[in-house]
Amino acid sequence: MKKNIAEFIGTFWLVLGGCGSAVLAGSHIGFAGVALAFGLTVLTAAYGIGHISGAHLNPAVSLGLWAGGRFSAKELLPYIVSQILGAILAAAVIYFIVTGSGKEIGGFAANGYGEHSPDGYGVVSAIIAEFVMTFVFLIVILGATDHRAPKGLAGVAIGLALTLIHLITIPVTNTSVNPARSISQAIFVPDWAIGQLWLFIVVPILGAIAAGLVYKAVFEEKK
Repeated sequence: MKKNIAEFIGTFWLVLGGCGSAVLAGSHIGFAGVALAFGLTVLTAAYGIGHISGAHLNPAVSLGLWAGGRFSAKELLPYIVSQILGAILAAAVIYFIVTGSGKEIGGFAANGYGEHSPDGYGVVSAIIAEFVMTFVFLIVILGATDHRAPKGLAGVAIGLALTLIHLITIPVTNTSVNPARSISQAIFVPDWAIGQLWLFIVVPILGAIAAGLVYKAVFEEKK
């Protein structure tokens, strides 16, 4: 239960910090500022709750770690449910902050492609971007948390990796690499975001599982 609560709080913080910065401060801090905000949420959560739950904060990460032999299958569902619920609560907080002042929510930092991509990238570009970025993200996570890696620096590497991923792909899809983050925002933009949500659930999960299998087969220390 402690692990699940930690994942709930950690994912809440990820969405509140990342999507909140995009919705509430995006016009002031720009893409680079939003990218940094996402990275900082992961970095701070890694040191805040990493020793409790591992600070996955992302269903794709949990599934990738499972595929890589680093996470128990019996813990997958409770983690994923906790992550999604935490993300939805954070999105609700952002929604009430925005609407409490009488403003429109706009795109609400929801992920999209085609006309809903920030720079008009199509579905193929979105699939490639989300798969490759999630794949690399999981390779970084698996490598940084490997017992052979330098101790105490995993949170820095993972946070900076997520920042870089956002710097590259915010113009493409608003950057998902995290189904919980995508689900939480799409709920509040049902007219188009729900219809495109499949991509931001399926593709990151496939990229994460592929990375877990590759790391386990190629890089994991053989016993």
